[in-house]
Amino acid sequence: MSQVTLLEEITQWSVEICQQELRSVLPKLLSIYHHTADWDEYIRVLKILTQMFLPHLSLTELEGEFFSKVLPKVVKMFNDLTEEISNQVGELSSQNIELRVLLRNILQIMVQVLEALSGCVRHICSFEENLASFDSIRSLPSCILKILKNTFQHCKESETAYQGRLSLVADLLQALFKEAYSLQKGFMELLDRISLGNSATEEEVSDMVTVIHSLLDICSVISNLDLAMHANTWKFIVKQSVKYQVLLEDQLRHSDIVSSLCDDVLASFHSCMELAEQMKQSGVQESSQSAECKFFQKTAKICRFFANTLVHYIKEFQPFLSKSCGQFHRLYLQIYSKFPPSLSSPVISERHCNEISNVLVPMDPFITQLLPFRPFAEAVLAEEQQSCPELCLPQCLLLVNILGKLPSLPEDVLDLWCQGSQFPEETPRLSVFQALFLSFQRCSLERAIPILLPGVMMNGQAQSKVTLYQHVCIQLSACIASLPSAHFSQLEHSLLGALLSSDVQTALLATDVWCFLARFGTAELCQHHGMIIAHLIKSCPGDCYQLSHLALLLRRMIFLMTPNHQVQFISKFSPKEAENLTLWQHVLLKALSLDVRKQVEEDIMKSATAVCASWMEEGCKLGQLEKVNTALSAMLSVRQGSGQVLESEAEQSVSRLVTQLWPRISVKQVLTQPALQCTLRQLLCLSATAVQCIDHQVICQALTCLTSLLPLKCPDDIVLAALDLLASLGRLFIPPEIQSQVLPKLSSLFSSLLAEGSWLLHQCTLEAFAQFAEVTNHEHVIPESLASEETKNKVVKFLSKAVHLEENKEERLERLKSERCVIERHRHRLETGAVEVTGDAEPCPKRPRQETCEEEQYEMVLQTAENALKTLQSLTEQTPPPQWVAARLQSLQTQITHINQVKLKGT
Repeated sequence: MSQVTLLEEITQWSVEICQQELRSVLPKLLSIYHHTADWDEYIRVLKILTQMFLPHLSLTELEGEFFSKVLPKVVKMFNDLTEEISNQVGELSSQNIELRVLLRNILQIMVQVLEALSGCVRHICSFEENLASFDSIRSLPSCILKILKNTFQHCKESETAYQGRLSLVADLLQALFKEAYSLQKGFMELLDRISLGNSATEEEVSDMVTVIHSLLDICSVISNLDLAMHANTWKFIVKQSVKYQVLLEDQLRHSDIVSSLCDDVLASFHSCMELAEQMKQSGVQESSQSAECKFFQKTAKICRFFANTLVHYIKEFQPFLSKSCGQFHRLYLQIYSKFPPSLSSPVISERHCNEISNVLVPMDPFITQLLPFRPFAEAVLAEEQQSCPELCLPQCLLLVNILGKLPSLPEDVLDLWCQGSQFPEETPRLSVFQALFLSFQRCSLERAIPILLPGVMMNGQAQSKVTLYQHVCIQLSACIASLPSAHFSQLEHSLLGALLSSDVQTALLATDVWCFLARFGTAELCQHHGMIIAHLIKSCPGDCYQLSHLALLLRRMIFLMTPNHQVQFISKFSPKEAENLTLWQHVLLKALSLDVRKQVEEDIMKSATAVCASWMEEGCKLGQLEKVNTALSAMLSVRQGSGQVLESEAEQSVSRLVTQLWPRISVKQVLTQPALQCTLRQLLCLSATAVQCIDHQVICQALTCLTSLLPLKCPDDIVLAALDLLASLGRLFIPPEIQSQVLPKLSSLFSSLLAEGSWLLHQCTLEAFAQFAEVTNHEHVIPESLASEETKNKVVKFLSKAVHLEENKEERLERLKSERCVIERHRHRLETGAVEVTGDAEPCPKRPRQETCEEEQYEMVLQTAENALKTLQSLTEQTPPPQWVAARLQSLQTQITHINQVKLKGT
């Protein structure tokens, strides 16, 4: 009997005949099956085998009699079919009818292969007893999984493979996918019926591991094909992994599993954000039942499912996930880098923002269960974090989130996060406090915008939005309130490091938190910290940004001290001793209780006056100016911080000192001596506070000095101090006899400063000019100071408080981004002491000649004489001098001649 005749006859058999002839006919059919090369005959034989004879085999016979002999060729033939499509599809067109028929026939055969495999699965599931192992179906799982992956891969690549000819085979591709979907669903139900005991063999365990890993590979293929199938596949993978956890945990590719889950969480989250952004842009009604809204809801549901699945898997297999902690950390950062209030987040509606926020609820237990895991702590607290700017804010918010969880953690976990690495052999990590301050420092752009975050709950109602600064400060303070004292040393170490940061807002944050710690703790703790800060200030080497940050904290600490502790502080650092003026120049005296404040002010004034008097008595040496500058600064702190008028004796001492110092200021030396620049700055500020009691001639000297100095591009801090003096002159009435000396200089100085190109100096000049103009009696100075129409318009706009906002949100963001680079370079220079070199930079000036003490004295005396002569010349030009002046000038000429003769003899 020929093969064709046999096949025709078999197709006519009843169920009973098939059962009777099974043993005799099955070998013949298998022979035909293996030797046929025709695809149509192949599928015909496969269908006969699976539909007519498979149902008559018992469970114990399936593998040996059928699957092991049939399924290997199924895989080979299916691969051949897909390969043939790949080879031929390039020539497919509506005109090429023969090729179209061929490809459609191949796709139909592929569908029929899947149907045959589904029949195998259904037959196995028809048995009442569950499978105790893979022995009865060992060849089936690998066959189905390979064909499923091949099928889904073909469907996924179909748009690219068929290009514009997809419509010619779309119906069959849809049928192919539908049948593969059905096969996978049935196959997973079959696997769910397998029950491996704890005594399962290594081979059985290996089979289950292979199934899980193969389904994992399929997940990566179907992720963009069907959301429901993708989710169900993951559900099965995790379910089986947990079900056989004891057997499989050492063999599963945990890193690959959680990596794929992380990718799916991130991809579905990005899809949610993109859909929300599109609906915002297109104006789709949020409450409508549109297709877009339904798809968004479905995507959000899938995203939450993936997140919950990841949390569940981590809970079960955490000890095996140490290598994945870096990815867990990145996942959190990547999600929140694209979610409001991140600056990289797309613009979405508030409703969608709330919905996606609910989707991300599992991210909180995700973090919570990782907190006791050392590798995760090492990843989050690593000293070197990713430098991508958009990840800085998520890192900061993650650390704030962790801070909120610290109080509920066991002691050993608290040590892990609060102590940082303790030994060289440990992976280096910061404490959570250090990491928080560092991440906050890197969020310069978010602070500048500023971004807003939800406030804390108060009385059951949410507080209004708060800035990142406020958010971090509140949460860090709340953490400190419940932090065991054993961790205060690390906290204090972190606070001091942040306080000494070159970033001002980071230092301010540390100051605020430190003051909370001082108020929350005992009075003795506050006193102890105040003493430490005072010693640090005294040990600071010169003027630096760290000193100003320490001084700010000390000023606030003294406010928080009890009166008795203030007295002890004064006793420890007595203002009667000149060496302590270094400290008292930074103290805000109104922080002291009234009963000691007056005495402290008197002691500071006496000590400072004595230092300056001693300096002048010893010849006004430049090398000793540092002490004078400290004394002037301390005296200035008394003047500025005094809430009441000083005693007449103190007023006179300030007036006398200012009068003595101004003639000793040399414009030439100011430009080359940083110490003298500091002296001039302090003298300008001191003159501004005591302008009412200073001789008008001294004011004229000061204005003359500024007139000569400002055009020479002096340091900005001197200009700012000069503006203080100029503004204060508005309160002063200039006598008519010297108005011609003072007022022209005053208007000239204002005019040049109002034309300043630096926006900071220009703004400060406008403020100083407005203060002067508001109170001055010499109103004609105002129009004389407005040298140009442009300057006049700027002043008018400033006085009228007219604000012109020309930047939109995007422009402002771009400007702040560019400024961030400049600020970061500046901070780097401050911290490293590096000097930025530009292409057009001028060569460094030669080292100035070092003068001896005697030369310094000669220079100071001659500068004083020159300034006095300039003032005298100015007087003679304005009014005729008295007759006796000529005789005095002749006497001075004789003295000068005598001095020159002495010099000639000496040489």
